[in-house]
Amino acid sequence: MNNNENTGVLKKNMVIKNSSLLVGLKAGIPIAIGYIPIAIAFGLVAKSNNIPNHISIAMSLIVFAGASQFIAVNLLSLATGYPEIIMTTFIINLRHFLMTAALSQKLKKCLSKKYLLLLSFGVTDETFAMASLQEKKLAGDFILGLNLIAYLAWTGGTAIGVFLGAGLPTIIQSSMGIALYVMFIGLLVPNLKKSNSLLTVTFIAITISSTLYYLPFFKALSTGWMIIITTILASIIGAILFPEDGGNDE
Repeated sequence: MNNNENTGVLKKNMVIKNSSLLVGLKAGIPIAIGYIPIAIAFGLVAKSNNIPNHISIAMSLIVFAGASQFIAVNLLSLATGYPEIIMTTFIINLRHFLMTAALSQKLKKCLSKKYLLLLSFGVTDETFAMASLQEKKLAGDFILGLNLIAYLAWTGGTAIGVFLGAGLPTIIQSSMGIALYVMFIGLLVPNLKKSNSLLTVTFIAITISSTLYYLPFFKALSTGWMIIITTILASIIGAILFPEDGGNDE
């Protein structure tokens, strides 16, 4: 292969990578829009609990896990010990092991371990849902774009909440807490219309979660463990009911 051919291949690869990144960024726009009010709400909660501004922003930059951050702030305000905070957030975030393991099966196999580590940091419930609903094998740059726009929205929203959010009307501040649920429903419902298997697994997950929540026998379980158990059981039942062959890399 001569130099001209090598240059042509490199340019083609760069175009593909840039295209995948842009597609990921565009796909993540609804997630980013949903994250901003929730991140602002987090900034407001942290501010109201007298958490230093730089600590609140650092949490979003380093932890990047909405539910864990809200819980950590509440525990800090109650003067809870650090080991308990770490254990609580660890249990809540155990589901990320499952999500990244499942997502790795949809990625093309030519990615380095360092790149996979970078991608795993940015996986959230919403980016996982968006990525897992794609029908073909995914380029790493698509996941990078998807995660990046969500990350920027979350950290930027936190900064807005910390520095500017205190001036928002009370009614707007109180309404931001439900934004996460609204966004997730908005991502899920359109895809339920296209997939009977997804609809079935969703109802299975709802049934398991409701059983764990309402039956007195399971009252001792924390929210984190309920999420983990629901995810594992729903995934196992879904895999048994709707087995699918992994496709070839595209």
